[in-house]
Amino acid sequence: MHSKLNPYIDGEMAPTVEIVSRQQWGAAAPKQAPDKISCAQRVIIHHTDTPSCSSRSECVSRVVSIQRGHMTERKWDDIGYNFLVAADGTVFEGRGWGAVGAHAKGNNHDSLGIAFMGNFKSEAPSCEALASVKQLLQSGVSQGFIKPQFGLCGHRDVGDTECPGAKLYGVLQQLKST
Repeated sequence: MHSKLNPYIDGEMAPTVEIVSRQQWGAAAPKQAPDKISCAQRVIIHHTDTPSCSSRSECVSRVVSIQRGHMTERKWDDIGYNFLVAADGTVFEGRGWGAVGAHAKGNNHDSLGIAFMGNFKSEAPSCEALASVKQLLQSGVSQGFIKPQFGLCGHRDVGDTECPGAKLYGVLQQLKST
């Protein structure tokens, strides 16, 4: 049901996280193929600023709605984020690894965008979502999609926004700890 990242890197176990593929959540085809990024130097964390979702079907509907909004209202080629993470820790593939996103104007060329699904201005992110993002980052590093000494920041650090919300922003650096 899920795609699983390669659990072996150089013969050793690497962190793994299950990812719901674009096909599995019913993504629309992008208007055009995204530009490629070989190895991200930074990861920019977002929140979707939508209500949280609690069931798989509700989360799938939310991801589809976000993609539709990005492509229709914002006129982007695809969903802007590389990955989205639900409160239960489920990771949804957006543009995925190796693709330039559309998540932080002027900062997309060397970064990946990961969005926590929900609004974290006054609500804290779940432990499950934090754990999944941490595993996703570790897996991205071990597979060469993210530089080992990558920078981690919130959208507010590179743009005029409150994103990813105060409660999520306050715990960002926990995502890099081992």
